Amino acid sequence: MERIEIEGTAKTPTVKMDPSGVIELKGRSIPENSIEFYKPLMDWLEEYENNPQPKTVVHVQLEYFNTSSSKCILDLFKKLESIKQKGNDVIIKWYYEEDDEDMLEAGEDYQSIINVPFEMIETEV
Repeated sequence: MERIEIEGTAKTPTVKMDPSGVIELKGRSIPENSIEFYKPLMDWLEEYENNPQPKTVVHVQLEYFNTSSSKCILDLFKKLESIKQKGNDVIIKWYYEEDDEDMLEAGEDYQSIINVPFEMIETEV
C-alpha cells in the first residue's frame, strides 16, 4: 500500500495516510469539489480496510470545513467504523482551538453518529 501525502492549500487540508495506521487531516477544507478531493482518500481507506493495522489513529485538526466537506468526512469516519467493527482498534483524535465552540460541537456531532472512540483535544490558539 502506498502512503498518501497531500500538501494543504488555502482551500484543501494537508492529508497524510500511512499504511502504518496513522492518518492526519489538518487545515481548511473548502475545496471546489469535495467529492473529487476526498475520493482518493476513500479509495485508500477501502484498500486499507482489507489489511488494516491492529490500531489506527486518526488525527483531525481542521480549522474550518464547509458543508460538502462535512459529508465527505462523515463518509471517511463510516469507513473507519467499518474497520473497527471487524475487530481493529480505531481512535479519532479531534483537535479544536480552545475558543472554537463550533469545531468542538462538530466533533461531538460526529462522535454521536459514529461508533468509534473520539478523543477531544483542546489546543491553544
